[in-house]
Amino acid sequence: MKSLNVVTLTAAIVVFSCFAAGQVGKTEITKWQDGKNGAVSLTYDDGSINQFRVAVPIMDNFGLPATFFIITGEIPGSRYHGTFVGRPTKAIIAETSNTPTNKDNFFERASAIGFLGYKGTIEYHTRAGELYDEGKNAEQAYRVLDEGYEKVRKGAFPPDVAHDNSSENGKHITWDELRALANRGYEFASHTVTHPRMAVLDDANLVYELEMSRQEILDQLGFKHTFSVECPYGTENDRAVQGALLRYQLTRNYMPDSDVDDLDRSNDMDPATSRKEYVRWQRGPLTETPMELMKSWVDKTAGQGNIWLVLVFHGVDGIGWKPKTGADLKNYFSYIKSREQSLWVATFQDVAKYLRERQHGTVTSYRDGEIISVVLRSDLTNLSYDLPLTLKTHVPDEWKIVEIQQGEKRKQVDVLQSNGAKYVLYQAAPNAEVVKLSRVTQTQ
Repeated sequence: MKSLNVVTLTAAIVVFSCFAAGQVGKTEITKWQDGKNGAVSLTYDDGSINQFRVAVPIMDNFGLPATFFIITGEIPGSRYHGTFVGRPTKAIIAETSNTPTNKDNFFERASAIGFLGYKGTIEYHTRAGELYDEGKNAEQAYRVLDEGYEKVRKGAFPPDVAHDNSSENGKHITWDELRALANRGYEFASHTVTHPRMAVLDDANLVYELEMSRQEILDQLGFKHTFSVECPYGTENDRAVQGALLRYQLTRNYMPDSDVDDLDRSNDMDPATSRKEYVRWQRGPLTETPMELMKSWVDKTAGQGNIWLVLVFHGVDGIGWKPKTGADLKNYFSYIKSREQSLWVATFQDVAKYLRERQHGTVTSYRDGEIISVVLRSDLTNLSYDLPLTLKTHVPDEWKIVEIQQGEKRKQVDVLQSNGAKYVLYQAAPNAEVVKLSRVTQTQ
C-alpha cells in the first residue's frame, strides 16, 4: 500500500508536509478569486433611473458586473409600500397636543409622522432621524417632531394625494426590466421599502421595512437577491444593523467578521495600515470627487493584496443624489477594466461569499502516483454560500497541462510558474466531490 502525504489549510493558514518531490501537491485557497490581488464591487444606491439607462450600458460595454440596492416600494407593481404599522395616527396626533415628545414616545412618533396623510411631514422624520442617528442631542430631535406635529394640528400641510407611479413613464425601473438585468448577471439587493431613517423607527416599523423589502425581492427576483441589505443613509445604529443581520447575510455598511477591517465611506483610515486578513474599504464617488482620487483607490486595491474596494454610486447624469456624469463613469470603468489582470471585479455578494467561504474552508490534498486528489470542505451551512473557490496546487516540474475533474466537470488548464514553482489555478465547489488532478500528455 502506498503512503499518502497530506496537506491541510484552515482559515487561510497553510500547514503541510513535504512530498517526495518538494512541494508537489501542496494546495491552498487563494485570497481572491482567480488568484487576483484585490477585489472591486460596483454598487449603486436608490435605483434612480439613469443608473439603468446610462450606467448599465457603459458597464455592459466593459463587461463589468454591479449590485443595485433598490428601494422596493417605489417600483411600479410592488406589493409592499410605505405604511405606518401601529396605532391609529389620529390618536398619536391628539396625544402630541398635551404630551411633548420624549424617550418613551419618540420612536413611535418618528415612525408615524411620514404617514399622516399630509405632504411634507416626511421631512420631519428625516430631520429628527439625522439628529438622532448622528449622535447629536436627542432633545433636538424631540423638538423637531414637536414642531412637525404642531403644524399638523394647525392644518399647515396640504393633503397628500396618493398616486400610481406606474403611470410615470420612464421615471422608474420596472420589475420586468430588473428581472432581465438579473438574468444577465446583475445583482439586486434591499435598500428597504421607503428609505427611512432606520435608527428612529420603532420595532414594528423597523421589521416592516426590512422584511417586506426582502419579501418583495424574493417574490420578484428570487432567493439569490436576498443576500444583503443597505440600511439607508449608511446608518451604523446598532439596533437597526442587528435587525438587518437577523434577516440578511450581510449589510453593506457593517461587516461583523472579526478578520475584516470594515472601513465605511466616512472613515479616513489608510487601509495600508491594517494588519487584518481583509479590508473592506468603502468609497463614495460623488459629483465633487476628483477622478485622480477615484483612480488612486483602484491603484491601492491592486497593489496592497488584502483590499475589497466597495464603490458606492448614487445619482447618474443629473438624476439622484450627488450625480456623476456618464462620461465620468465611462472614464472610470475603463480604468478599472485596464487593471483587471490584478483585480477581481465582482458583485457585492460574490466577493462576500468568497471571503467567508475561504475563511471557513479547509482543503486537504494527497498524491497517489500520477494523480493529485484535493478535498475542499466548508463549515458554512447556509444555502446562500454556493460560490466556487479558487485553489492553487503545486504540480511536478514535468507537467505542462493538467486536467481538473470534480464530479462530471472536467477542464484542462495550463501550468503556471512563479519563483521556480510550478502550479495550477482552478475552481472547485466546497463540500462536493473530490477534485482529481492529472497530467495531460501529448498523446492525449
